[in-house]
Amino acid sequence: MRSKLPRLAVVAAVLSLALAGPVPAPAAARDDRGAEDAEAAGAESVARNPPPLDFGPCPDAEMLPDPVRCATLRVPLDYARPDGPRISLTVSRVPATGRAGAARQGALVHNPGGPGASGMAFPLYAALPAWQRVAAAYDLIGYAPRGVGRSAPLSCQDPAARAAAPTQIPADPSPAYKRRRAAAARAYALGCARRAGAALPYYTTLNNVRDLYVLRAALGEPKLNFLGASYGTYLGAVYATLYPGHLRRMVFDSAVDPDPRRVWYRNNLDQGPGFERRWYDFRAWAACHHSTYGLGATPEAVLGAYERVRGALARHPAGGVVGTGELHAAFLQTAYYDDVWPDRARALAAYLRGDPGPLTEQAAPDPERAAAAENATAVYTAVLCNDAPWPADWETWDRDNTEVARRAPFETWANAFLNLPCASWPVRERQRPVDVGAGRPALPRTLVVAAERDGATPYPGALELQRRLGPSAALVTEEGAGHHGVAGGRNDCVDRHVERYLLTGGTPGGRATCAPHPEPAPVSLDERAAGTRGNAPRALLPPVV
Repeated sequence: MRSKLPRLAVVAAVLSLALAGPVPAPAAARDDRGAEDAEAAGAESVARNPPPLDFGPCPDAEMLPDPVRCATLRVPLDYARPDGPRISLTVSRVPATGRAGAARQGALVHNPGGPGASGMAFPLYAALPAWQRVAAAYDLIGYAPRGVGRSAPLSCQDPAARAAAPTQIPADPSPAYKRRRAAAARAYALGCARRAGAALPYYTTLNNVRDLYVLRAALGEPKLNFLGASYGTYLGAVYATLYPGHLRRMVFDSAVDPDPRRVWYRNNLDQGPGFERRWYDFRAWAACHHSTYGLGATPEAVLGAYERVRGALARHPAGGVVGTGELHAAFLQTAYYDDVWPDRARALAAYLRGDPGPLTEQAAPDPERAAAAENATAVYTAVLCNDAPWPADWETWDRDNTEVARRAPFETWANAFLNLPCASWPVRERQRPVDVGAGRPALPRTLVVAAERDGATPYPGALELQRRLGPSAALVTEEGAGHHGVAGGRNDCVDRHVERYLLTGGTPGGRATCAPHPEPAPVSLDERAAGTRGNAPRALLPPVV
C-alpha cells in the first residue's frame, strides 16, 4: 500500500473500458445534519458495547507468521443503522514485549495511507531493532480498512478486464485521447455502482474514522495511539477533530493538506508540481552519477535519455509488455521513493545499451497482483469520490489540468485521468469534508513529521495540518529530502523525535528540523550483476501510499 501500491502504478486500470450507459447527475455535498448526528450516535452506541476481538493464528491469505495474531472486527456498514448489516474488518496484533522491563502503554494502531492500503503487516516490525523500544511498550496493531483486502473487499471491475499490457499513453494528450479517457472514467464509475451496489456510498473517510473509533474500543483502549502516513494523516486528523477526548498519542507522517477547500480536487492538482520537483531530483541524482549510468551529466540530459527510451517503447514495447504507460508508472515511483533511484537508473542505462531485461523486470505488470491492484484502485476511487464534491464538467478538469501540466507535465494528466471517475460518480450525495480542528477542545500533544520536498503530500500540507491541530502540535521537518514516508528507519533524527514522543509524550515544541537522510548510492550494472548494492538495507516501515 498489499504493503504498497503507489496510486498511479495502477493508472491503466480504466484504459480498456468504454462508455457503458447514462451518467447520473453530479451531486453536491450532503447537507444533512440529522444523518450525520444519527451516524455519530450509531458509532457511540457500537463503541460502548464493542464487538469482541478473538485473536488467533492468521489465515494463510494474510501471509503473516507467528507471533502475529489476527482477528476480525464486525462494524456497521451504515452507522446510522448500527443494528443493520455489518461488515468484517481484518485486524493483526503483536503484544507489547515488555523488553527491558518496559511498562505497557497501550495499543499503537497504524494506517499506511492510500486510501486503499492495508496495514496488516505492521506488527512484523516488532522484531526489527529500530522498533524494539516502541514494541516493548505498545501492542503493534495493523488492520485493513473497509474495502481493503479481506475487509469487505470493494471491486469496480473484473481484474481480468483491466487494460492488457502494454499500454501506450501520450505525453501530451490530444482532445480525442481525452474524450476516450473521459468515457472510460464514466464507465469505471458505473462499474463501481454495479459491483458494489447499495454499499458504495459507505466507503468514506468518516466511516473509516468511525471504524477506527470502534477498533479503539474493541482493543480495550480508552484513548487512541495512532501512527498515520499519507492519507492516514487525514484519517487521523478527522479522528482527532471528532473524538478529541479519545486521543492519547498521534503521529502524522507525510501530511495531507486537511483544508476542506482542497479535499480532494485541489489536493490532487497540487501534486503535479510536487511530483515534478521530485522527478527533477531523481534526474539530478542520476546526472551526478553519470560516470556510473551514462545517462547524461545534467538533469536535462537525463530527461533526454528517458525520452529516447519512451520513444522506443512507443514503437516496440520491451518484452512485449512494457509500453509508455508501464514506463511512466515505474518511474513515477522515483517521485515517491528515492530508494528505487538506483534500480530505475540502471534500467534506463541497460535499455539504452541494448538490454531491455532490467526495465521489463521492473515495469512489467505482475499478474499475481492484478486483483490487489484493482482492489486498491477501487477503494481509492470510492473514498475520494464519496468524501467531497468534485467538478462535474469536463471543461473545468481540462482547463485546470492543462494549466498545471504546462509547468508540471510529468504526472499531471495521469493523475487527472485516475481521479476522473469522480466527475460522474453515481452517488447522489457526497460527504461534506470535516473542518479539521475547528470549534473543538484543545488536543493533547501531537507530532507531525514531513519531508520538505515530498511530492505526494506537498510540504504546505504539513504546515496547514500543524496550524489546524493547534499549539500543542509539533512539526519536525526533514530538510531538503522528499521521500514519501519519513518515519520508521530512514532518518535517525526523525526517528528519535518519533520514539521520544511515543514513549514519553515529549515533543520539540513548535518546529524542529532534521538534516536529510543520505541519498542512495549508485549501483553500477556490473555491481548489480554481481549481486552487490551500494547501501545496506535498513529496517523501514512498509512504503507509504
